[in-house]
Amino acid sequence: MNTVFQTSPSPHIRTNDTITSIMWCVVISLIPALFFSIYNFGFIVLKPVSIAIVTAVIVELVILAIRKKELSTVLDGSAVLTGLLLAFNIPPDVPWWLPMIGSFVAIAVAKQAFGGIGYNIFNPALIGRAFLLAAWPVEMTTWQLNGVTGATPLGIFKEKGMDTLISKFANHSDMIWKLFYGEVGGCIGETSALLLLLGAGFLLYKKIITWHIPFSYIGTLFVFGWFFSGKGILNGDPWFYILSGGVFLGAFFMVTDMVTSPLTKKGKLIFGFGCGLLTFLIRKFGAYPEGVSYSILIMNAFTPIIDRYIVQKKFGSK
Repeated sequence: MNTVFQTSPSPHIRTNDTITSIMWCVVISLIPALFFSIYNFGFIVLKPVSIAIVTAVIVELVILAIRKKELSTVLDGSAVLTGLLLAFNIPPDVPWWLPMIGSFVAIAVAKQAFGGIGYNIFNPALIGRAFLLAAWPVEMTTWQLNGVTGATPLGIFKEKGMDTLISKFANHSDMIWKLFYGEVGGCIGETSALLLLLGAGFLLYKKIITWHIPFSYIGTLFVFGWFFSGKGILNGDPWFYILSGGVFLGAFFMVTDMVTSPLTKKGKLIFGFGCGLLTFLIRKFGAYPEGVSYSILIMNAFTPIIDRYIVQKKFGSK
């Protein structure tokens, strides 16, 4: 009797987790932040979120049919997660066609064009966001909170400095607290560090992510923000630097993508350091006040190099 052996490239990890269970766990972990965005911005956020998710699923289904692939894989949750993360990275009050185009680019260009799930080089949701920001910068940088259009805390800090930013709040402590629980303007899913931490805790408990990249990323940004974000050395505000913008959304839900991040623990620490450093450099010297998305995409390109040179010790070697 002929025996058929299945072969696949390393790493070979034995676990009861499946792609479907992992994807839906990540979706569940983002629900608290989604509920807070409804509280913070109103039910208007459900429109771009719904459009982004539905478009991602439909585009995936159509492309799988064209490629004559198994259509049931569209239910594995990866398309839903891509659409949700894309929506989390855009302002709440955007034209209906913006999340539709973003999801199309994320699925068709960043994911399926490379072969589908597990083969994409860059994070699909961030590719979709980067495309939208390049093509429609005005729509992607128009922020509203409580019906009032205004700049995000990062934008105010970039243009007018910390003193002007603090004047928008009762005091510095009030600013940090509101940044932490999320009563500020910004993208749909990035404002509440508290609820993103709650979701991240669930993922850490389920061992879907590890602490290495988030710790390295946030820690690096904290140190550089403390040393160099103010006037002179050691006069920066590191808490503002890590709580503002999309740092917690990026650090726990975007950087930790299994496909586009390194395999080894040392590689993850290097990857997180690179993301933190690039985020700081873009914020400090770039024209755009935020740098999370671009820093992650740049480091995605270095993942194969990190995996090539940062490898585990071979069994039996000294």
